[in-house]
Amino acid sequence: MNLSQDIKPISYLKAKTADVIKSVNENQRAIFITQNGEAKAVVQDIRSFENTQNSLTLLKLIIQSENDINEGHVMSQDKIFFDLEKKLFD
Repeated sequence: MNLSQDIKPISYLKAKTADVIKSVNENQRAIFITQNGEAKAVVQDIRSFENTQNSLTLLKLIIQSENDINEGHVMSQDKIFFDLEKKLFD
């Protein structure tokens, strides 16, 4: 990450919106937008955003699974397959 290139004031975004959109789509690097010297927003390409959201969803599922294991809410593989076969063939 090259912060000197990736951090821009909101005035830059206003003046060069098309350039910012083109840049984030070409290099898949987010641009951080500041207002009054404080970070306020992030502009990023849609593919990177989707990948981030998918990664967060996967991490949430892993945490839920770990919690289920720690709380003893588990079933053996044999039991799961038995129940599935029973539903399929009954």
